[in-house]
Amino acid sequence: MIKKYLNVSLLLILLSLSVFSQEKEIVPGAFFTGEYFPLLKGKRLAVLANQSSLINNVHLVDSLLHSGFQVVKIFSPEHGFRGTADAGEQVGNYRDEKTGLQVISLYGQNQKPTRMEMKGIDLVIFDIQDVGVRFYTYISTMHYMMEACAENSVKMMVLDRPDPNGFYIDGPVLDTTLRSFVGMHPVPVVYGMTIGEYALMINGEHWLKNGVQCELKVIPCKNYSHSSLYKLPVKPSPNLTNMNAVYLYPSVGLMEGTEMSVARGTIFPFEAIGCPQFPDRSFSFTPRSIPGISKLPKYMKIKCYGIDLRQADSIILKNKCINLQWLIISYNKSEDKDNFFNLFFDKLAGNSVLKEQVNSGLSAEEIRLSWAAGLEQFRKIRKKYLLYE
Repeated sequence: MIKKYLNVSLLLILLSLSVFSQEKEIVPGAFFTGEYFPLLKGKRLAVLANQSSLINNVHLVDSLLHSGFQVVKIFSPEHGFRGTADAGEQVGNYRDEKTGLQVISLYGQNQKPTRMEMKGIDLVIFDIQDVGVRFYTYISTMHYMMEACAENSVKMMVLDRPDPNGFYIDGPVLDTTLRSFVGMHPVPVVYGMTIGEYALMINGEHWLKNGVQCELKVIPCKNYSHSSLYKLPVKPSPNLTNMNAVYLYPSVGLMEGTEMSVARGTIFPFEAIGCPQFPDRSFSFTPRSIPGISKLPKYMKIKCYGIDLRQADSIILKNKCINLQWLIISYNKSEDKDNFFNLFFDKLAGNSVLKEQVNSGLSAEEIRLSWAAGLEQFRKIRKKYLLYE
């Protein structure tokens, strides 16, 4: 086992070194096996992972198994371990065909591991690529895993990965009376933290149930700062297919709480918005069922008219803020304003105020001013947990 461990570790180190061929290349924490492999010896491991959990092109689970470590089970978030389940689709437990390991879904019957599911584990390794947006559910899954670890005396290790939206902070801070799986903590829509930094904040601010804290270790990225623009090597979920969609997600994601489609069921999800009754007919799309991406998209097989955002990432990168204009324009052009917002909107926004502000005709600048005090208070909290400039 020792020889096998050394051979595989050497291979992984050589692969990791190739990443440094370009000066100051950003390198995720998972690549630095020399820092955390020695901490795994003799431990019964569980891995909370998905399709993004790669060391170059090798999955973390495969790396651990090939190195002789004892992986006893896999936990998976929304979209499943292989990242093929639709948004919101419940996934049951199963055996992974490739490894034979039990996969326990944390987006099915339970969102938090049970005491029985945590039995026989010494350490949970969390390695998932996040996108730095409050209603992206991986941070909620991490919260519940941290809570389960704290309650069952299991250690947790986060292999940190860069935040592709980490270059700004914006949006209303969550009103905790609206806490849900798409918003569990008093943070803005875009919080400007890596998932490792976020884990430290959850722990340090005692946001877990009953204020418990888990024994937590973060393996940091290298050469990352909060001014970095990190291009994701793997799509983090089925409908965020490119960097334009990732940059637009905080702004366009809010539209899922309205009558508008976000172009799920097309080849450009989150890169367009529209609905059948939109009055501007210059751009259109027709959502279709796409297995593994969007099985039952909104307005399936119905032609939608709206706004093409496939070149709009430049707006986000320039202004470094959520773009509210698309929401305001869509509302103003709606033929049925009383039903423009659905019940999901307040959970996505994190408050019950934003829809009223739009309804009252406030400008984007006026709405953003109302966020200022909450954002300033959040920045003070955030600062305590930053690992990067």
